[in-house]
Amino acid sequence: MFKPLELFVALRYTRAKRRNHFISFISLTSMLGIALGVVALITVMSVMNGFGKELRSRTVGILAHATITGIDEGKLRDWQTLAGSLEHYPQIVGLAPYVHGEGMLANGSDVSGVIIRGILPGEEPRVSDLGSHMIAGHLNDLKAGEFNIILGKDLARTLGVTRGNKVSLLIPQANVTPAGILPRFKRFTVAGVFEAGMYPYDSVLALIHMDDAARLMRLENAVSGLRLKLDDMDAAPRMSRQLSQELPIGYLIKNWTQEHANLFQAIQMEKTVMFIIMLLVVTVAAFNIVSTLVMVVADKKADIAILRTLGASPRSIMAIFMIQGTVIGAVGTLMGTIGGVTLALNVGAVVSTLEHVLGMKFLAADVYYITELPSDMHVLDVVIISGVSFVLSLLATLYPAWHAARTQPAEALRYE
Repeated sequence: MFKPLELFVALRYTRAKRRNHFISFISLTSMLGIALGVVALITVMSVMNGFGKELRSRTVGILAHATITGIDEGKLRDWQTLAGSLEHYPQIVGLAPYVHGEGMLANGSDVSGVIIRGILPGEEPRVSDLGSHMIAGHLNDLKAGEFNIILGKDLARTLGVTRGNKVSLLIPQANVTPAGILPRFKRFTVAGVFEAGMYPYDSVLALIHMDDAARLMRLENAVSGLRLKLDDMDAAPRMSRQLSQELPIGYLIKNWTQEHANLFQAIQMEKTVMFIIMLLVVTVAAFNIVSTLVMVVADKKADIAILRTLGASPRSIMAIFMIQGTVIGAVGTLMGTIGGVTLALNVGAVVSTLEHVLGMKFLAADVYYITELPSDMHVLDVVIISGVSFVLSLLATLYPAWHAARTQPAEALRYE
């Protein structure tokens, strides 16, 4: 008796009473449909965020957040001075020089193209986590003048070598000899093997000491560039622009988003497409609200007519059915949000349980590099999904409520 008329009537119509059990069942299925759609949407978005985050962390863990190279034939001279000038930037938490090159590694008849990265073993942990991915040997095994080399796991498998074996490195830079022009050639000892978990790196990347690389590439006292690690990897584009404006002319600055732009744009596009596809599930559930309210309006024509004769305005009649549909949508959205957040936070444990029960591995280690289902739930995603679901439910009430408001009392009561 203390509720507004519209809310009181709407809540009574939502519950099962006498001969409208079927309509209440349809209302329940509408709630469950919206809830399932919201659960699926939150879970899928969280899993895709998790895959994107995992891929970014693995990629940037091998590369660097940003690199500074020289425009003078790819050489960076006096890099120590540049490194000193970068120390006053609080966003830069680590930097290390490197030498970049390409070549061919051979072990007998086994040959593979490689990317050579010359590093300083003591400085490399400041910009990458390659040291934590070593499965044989250690970064400190790279010593200047000893010509040791560390290979990716797949590269070592292709060449058929293990720690202690010898490999031949051919550099596409010519040596002029009495016998003619010959490619540069050097024997290296395999000092270790790493597994980054990313095939593009495990299959082509080879690490050597920076002094050995500079000698092979004939860089003298120069390096290829400086690799930077920032306190926030997502701030790399902004930091790159800032450095481009503040550093003297003669430097080329790139960040990890430019080197893998196509990959991460594809991931973002896939996430957007998946959001639209999964949103269709919620839209279908919202259409169930339309069918529910249409049946309620047809079943309650006599009640509507009586309310109109008692003085209820068309606006009040419209409000009754809008509130009924909104309650269905709100309850379904709330249930889905709670269920979706719970599942997104525990999706790894749920998948592990299913794998144990079914006796199968969904992400086999010999096929996928990411063997666990990652999840990274964003509060903003949850808010957007819940808001869109509620708005769709509200929009679904407009036509049935408008149709009910147009009911003519005399016409509705003619055959009663």
